[in-house]
This record gives sequence, C-alpha cells and structure tokens, in this order.
Amino acid sequence: MIEFKEVSYGGWSTCYQVSNGIIDLIITGEVGPRIIRLGFNDGPNQFCNVDEDLGKTGGDEWLMYGGHRFWHAPEDEVRTYYPDNVPVTVEENNGIVTITQPTETTTGLQKQIILTMNPDSAQVKVTHKLTNHSPFAITCAPWALSVMRPGGKAILPLPPRGSHPEDLLPVNSLIMWSYDDMSDPRWTWGKRFILLSQDVNNAQPQKLGASIPDGWVAHLNDGVLFVKQFDIFPEATYPDMGSHGEVFTNDYMLELETVGVLGPIEPESSAEHTETWNLFQGVGAVSNDADVEANVLPKVESIK
Repeated sequence: MIEFKEVSYGGWSTCYQVSNGIIDLIITGEVGPRIIRLGFNDGPNQFCNVDEDLGKTGGDEWLMYGGHRFWHAPEDEVRTYYPDNVPVTVEENNGIVTITQPTETTTGLQKQIILTMNPDSAQVKVTHKLTNHSPFAITCAPWALSVMRPGGKAILPLPPRGSHPEDLLPVNSLIMWSYDDMSDPRWTWGKRFILLSQDVNNAQPQKLGASIPDGWVAHLNDGVLFVKQFDIFPEATYPDMGSHGEVFTNDYMLELETVGVLGPIEPESSAEHTETWNLFQGVGAVSNDADVEANVLPKVESIK
C-alpha cells in the first residue's frame, strides 16, 4: 500500500513523503520540482543534500539543493539554470504523484515529474514531462539528474565487446568535456564497464557522456545499489554528441544523469523521458569488471 503524506524536511515546512513500507522518497513543495530524498525506510538518504541550500526559497539565483532534479538539454548557462525556487503543485491520485512547476517565464517551458511507486518492491517509475507553452517550437531534450551522496561509485556499462578483424565498425561513443582528465584516479577503465568514484578530497570536476545501448546506469554506495533504467531510441538524435547517460563528480557529490531525445517541441506539445529506479541492499563493493559482473549485473538482470 502506498502512503502519501505531508511532512517537513530540511528546513522546508511543506514537503511530501511517498512510501510503500520498503522505500520512501520526499518531494519538496516550496521549491522544485525536486525529489530531495530517496532511500530504504529508516535508511540513509541515497541523494546528496547541500546543507547550505536546504530550507531556502525564492530569489533569482539557481541553487543546487541536492536530490533529483529535472533540466532541459543541451546545457546553457542561462536557459538551463532557470531557478526552481518557487512552490510547485504536488498532487496524488490513486498512488500516482504529479509534481508541476509553474511555467518558466523566460523559456515558456513547464516541467512535470510523475511518480509511480511499485507497492511491493523498491522500485519507482519516474516520468519527466516537458511542455512548451511558448508560441514557437523549442528544440531541447528532457534531462534527468540524480545528485548522489558522497562516497559512492558510478557504473556505466559498455556494449558487448568483439574482436579484430571480425568487428571493423565502431559500436559506441564516449563524450568528454574540456576539463576532463582521463588520468584522474577516480576513473576506472574496464573492458565492459567504466567506473567513476566520488572523492571528498578531490574538487576537480570530472564528467563523461556515453551512448549506452543497454539502457541502464548505476550507483553503489556502502552496500546500496541504485539502478536507473531508461529506453533507448537508436535512430533518434541525442544531445551532447549522442549521450544517453552522463556522470559528473566533484568533492561533495556525484551526479547520475540520463538524457531524452533531442528535437523540437511544438507549442502546447510535450516531450517525455522516463526512468525506472530500483534500490538494492547488501551489494558487494566494486573496483573492476569482475566485481560488477558478480555483484551488480545479477541485480540489474533481476529487475522486472
């Protein structure tokens, strides 16, 4: 049974908790759309919270806050960073929770996050809906970013490997940013997986985008595995040189990101991007491909 109730959290008096008795999440009502907490009941928050931002409202400056947020890609220092500092509408109907942001005054775009929690497992379906209320088409893509708490490790799967000279054509892309350093020890480059560790003592940002035909990315922290699944449309155009998923880290968090299809959204039309979240407990640590194959892949393959 899904329980939905109003709660206070992090200095905000109006938040909303959704729980099935196994996991719970908390939605901010005074800013957003943001999902500020996700975790097992009475367990630690798997999302990062930025303490100096918690409880704040209003103002023209975009704030990190933490948690899970919804942007539109490609990244732009003005359009993307529209402040989500005003109240949102949070409605529950038959276990489905819809979070609606007021239309952005500078873009004409309106964000909605629609949550459907599985009543019997640690699973949540999260749909990101971007509606264009402007008088002209806007080309962008829904972009879903989960800000994970420090100390964890992101896992990006690579497509099945082949051999030379039998396999002559490329099978995937890796996208890098100008500030990336591939020699940074937080990266682990495997044959089947790429790992990125978060380090509270290393403030240098690192980011990587990738085409991910398997349609999942994951994050492991202290035995708790967070898996995001998402649909891939091979013939579609994606932002950031074809990224399906991206990871970013600095000294206080790690972001696990997925990106929807890039294209024009016509006036009064919408684009959607859906993730399915799953949490697992008691998962062994990973430091290489063999660890991922032993500890993570069986969990991913068990998802229904």
